[in-house]
Amino acid sequence: MNKTEFESRIIAMQDVLYRVSVTILREPKDREDAIQECILKAIVKREKLKDDRAMQAWVIRILINECYAILRKNRRMIPLDKLPEREAENGGDPEVFRMLFSLPDKLRLPMVLYYVEGYSTEEIAKMLSVPAGTVRSRLTRGREKLKTMMESEEAATV
Repeated sequence: MNKTEFESRIIAMQDVLYRVSVTILREPKDREDAIQECILKAIVKREKLKDDRAMQAWVIRILINECYAILRKNRRMIPLDKLPEREAENGGDPEVFRMLFSLPDKLRLPMVLYYVEGYSTEEIAKMLSVPAGTVRSRLTRGREKLKTMMESEEAATV
């Protein structure tokens, strides 16, 4: 794949990259930094990509690593209780969004990649560097936790 084609495929991925970054980072400026750094690293290291079909998973793995690097850096700078709440995307259910983002990272990220972005468990496993069975078990635990939260929410409103 030549440089122009590579760059056009990355540009086409911007919405996906943004949605993945939202699952990890709270601050818009941090998301923008992570996406920008991800794109830069992907372009610089594009020769290391062995299979063009795996490009999207490879770029998302770079993004996830960048997001976690920003979290590590910010952990020393901003108290967690000072961070603003995330808001649901346009057309999304704010309650489901709130519940999804109350899940731990290990459960939330596979849920978003699978249900929102449409990746297979095998693709997610490559992105997260875990076995596919681990991804499936995290999806199961995530669904169970969401179901429990929804049931307790319904019980509280009755």
